[in-house]
Amino acid sequence: MKKIASFTVDHIRLIPGIYVSRKDTVNGSVITTFDIRMTSPNDEPVMNTAEVHTIEHLGATFLRNHEKYQDQVIYFGPMGCRTGFYLLLAGDYSSEDIVPLMREMFSFIAAFEGEVPGASAKDCGNFLDMNLPMARYVARRYLAEVLTDIQDSQLYYPE
Repeated sequence: MKKIASFTVDHIRLIPGIYVSRKDTVNGSVITTFDIRMTSPNDEPVMNTAEVHTIEHLGATFLRNHEKYQDQVIYFGPMGCRTGFYLLLAGDYSSEDIVPLMREMFSFIAAFEGEVPGASAKDCGNFLDMNLPMARYVARRYLAEVLTDIQDSQLYYPE
C-alpha cells in the first residue's frame, strides 16, 4: 500500500504554520485541504482533547458563519495527532490566501467568552470534554507565534 500524502511530509522538520496539504478535483471542482499546524510535531506537547474539542466547535462555528467563506467551507476538524487541524475549502487556494481568515478565526477564539456553541448533551456526543480557557490560550499563542508575522517557512512544507 502506498503512503497517503500527509504521511510523506517530514514531520521532524515541520514547524507550526499553515500549509496546503493537498488539492483534489471532485466533479471538476478543486478542494484545497489545509494543514493548520499549531504545535511542532514530536518536539513539544500536543494539545489536550478538551482544548482541541473547544477549538473545533468555535472554529467550525466561526467558519460556517463567515461572510466571505461560509459557502466554501467543507470541513474543519482536528488531526488525530492533536498537533493541529484540517480545513477543507471548495476552491483552489494557497496558504497565503487564508492567512487573513486564520488571523480572524484565531482572534475570535482567543477572545471568545460565554457558552461554547454546541456544548450541550443534545448537540454534542462529548460536550463535557471542553476547556475554553485553554483553547483561548492556545489560540493566543498561535496568533502571536505564527500568524502575526508568518514567514515563508511556515507556509510551505519542508522539502
